[in-house]
Amino acid sequence: MNGKEGKFIFITGGVTSSLGKGITASSIGRILKSRQLKITMQKFDPYINVDAGTMNPYQHGEVFVTQDGGETDLDLGHYERFIDEELSKSSNVTTGKIYSSVIARERHGDYLGATVQVIPHITNQIKEEIFRLREECQADVSIVEIGGTVGDIESLPFLEAIRQIKNDIGKSNCLYIHVTLVPFLDAAGELKSKPTQHSVKELRSIGIQPDMIICRSSHVMTREVISKIALFCDIEKEAIIPVLDAESIYDVPITLEEKGVGNLIINKLQLNAAEVDLHDWSEIISRMKNPNQKINIGIIGKYIESKDAYLSINESLKHGGGALGVKVCIKPIEAEKIQEQNVEKYLGELDGVLIPGGFGKRGIEGKIIAARYARENNIPFFGICLGMHTAVIEFARNAAGMVGAHSTEFNPETPFPIIHLLPDQRTKKDLGGTMRLGNYRCQLKTNTKSYSLYQREEIMERHRHRYELNSEYIHQLEKSGMIMVGFNPEFQVVEMVELFNHPWFVGVQFHPEFKSRPNRPHPLFYGFVQAAQKYHQNQRIGEKTFG
Repeated sequence: MNGKEGKFIFITGGVTSSLGKGITASSIGRILKSRQLKITMQKFDPYINVDAGTMNPYQHGEVFVTQDGGETDLDLGHYERFIDEELSKSSNVTTGKIYSSVIARERHGDYLGATVQVIPHITNQIKEEIFRLREECQADVSIVEIGGTVGDIESLPFLEAIRQIKNDIGKSNCLYIHVTLVPFLDAAGELKSKPTQHSVKELRSIGIQPDMIICRSSHVMTREVISKIALFCDIEKEAIIPVLDAESIYDVPITLEEKGVGNLIINKLQLNAAEVDLHDWSEIISRMKNPNQKINIGIIGKYIESKDAYLSINESLKHGGGALGVKVCIKPIEAEKIQEQNVEKYLGELDGVLIPGGFGKRGIEGKIIAARYARENNIPFFGICLGMHTAVIEFARNAAGMVGAHSTEFNPETPFPIIHLLPDQRTKKDLGGTMRLGNYRCQLKTNTKSYSLYQREEIMERHRHRYELNSEYIHQLEKSGMIMVGFNPEFQVVEMVELFNHPWFVGVQFHPEFKSRPNRPHPLFYGFVQAAQKYHQNQRIGEKTFG
């Protein structure tokens, strides 16, 4: 089976951004997988950055890391969580990546002196990326999301490429789904279809006729509005899918299936598929929506104003909570605001403290104070990447007697460089794509909390970092009660730490949030939420002290 065989679903968006194309694509992936079809997914982003690795979290949200080390758009996190498949760096393609490939080929002489143009060279490269991924995965269906909105100049080459694909593989092998907004005007007291009409008109002017329109709205769409959209957009009424704002993103597959989206896709693409089975997915949603208790977990970060900066961590906490029948109330806390005199105010009512990954000096001392407060008050603590570093720095300073201990990232002159640059990072000058990225092995010590959760001695986790725990200080840290529970066998990098005399205090160099699923919570997030649940039940027993 070559790349052009199989079926393709192309998802575009119109009217405005942030309509949920990624969730729509993910939900369709879940629906089709529930029918025993093999699915792969791909996102095309129209920005010129080669990847998401160097982009500002305030503007772009988190950087999601694939198992093979791709720094990608956060939508790939949704894809993986919904279809429960590990994707690759090939699943996220940017304009920068496309143009870099074409220019490299031109420099190599691959075009035999031809004038290199957007059509056919850029569009052919886009199509090559689409077909290559399908062939690599041998997928029955490839779901391809085009970032941006119809009408954006930046998106035009991608739209032209997917238009051409219909002619390359035949209309019965590809399906176009357009996600659009049907706004409600308070002054008129009614929904307006005109923005959707104009969006589809723009799409049709490019040469793409949508086979299905998913209409986002805040109010129930009337038959009249649906009929109007169907008439003016030249599409059958059954293919106009009204979708109200959902209570949870995990509701969307159920909603779309109930509205017949699965059957429409199966029929239009002439797919041989099993009957839909979303029973397990429905059970997951039910557990999330019907918790037995609530707990408060604080995320101590520097990007808390952006709801997407710690997206995978937030979702992973929900996964752990759902499995335990617990509603996790996430409290974002600005690290810069935390000082020794006010730490009780910010952390005193928490059942768990989580410090996520990051970089840069801003807020680092607040994170160190938070780690100390959690350690000394026996509050469940979870440090991820930089979060582990801050916990180790704090322990070195206040428990191991290494006054002034720090990371060389923040203080190159520290007398105790507890955290330092990875040896292979010291000669690298480019920032993009040069960190320790993707899957690496970690060997666990038995008789530890981490081993009890994983139930195996070797694990594989995804990484994104330049700094590591300095092995010269391992003995001093262990002598004071910190346990090095996980090591990478190839490079002897410390991957995990715990505290000997603490109910639940775990730091990890890797990013477990990238592997958590609604149906399969990551073991560490499950363990952390479970520990916070236990703490919540006993938190009023005894007095907390700090210092």
